[in-house]
Amino acid sequence: MKMRDFRNLDAWRKAHNLTLDVYRASESFPKSETFGMAATLRRGSAQFAMKIAEACGQDTALDFIGGLGRARALGMEVEYQLLLSRDLQFMKPENYDALQAQVIEVRRMLSGLMKTAAA
Repeated sequence: MKMRDFRNLDAWRKAHNLTLDVYRASESFPKSETFGMAATLRRGSAQFAMKIAEACGQDTALDFIGGLGRARALGMEVEYQLLLSRDLQFMKPENYDALQAQVIEVRRMLSGLMKTAAA
């Protein structure tokens, strides 16, 4: 299997845009959360995109699939972090809805990529 350019994957582009949107949404978090929930959510969303990029550097299809699976699992963490941010009222419900939809879309895309790579 040849190495893939992560920038060519729609899933990575959408995960990257999610990270940018998370940074914007978390700017309005309370100052007391700068090193708390805001940092956790930002780090989680960035790691989501990073794991997709990392998977693209794997040598075998099996390792690529495994990397995408780890990225998908990180997406679940980000989804919870978004939910917690909303429930703590750090984030407006409409921002939560939009960001959650982005996470779900990327996770679904990763599942599709995993099935395609396994075939």
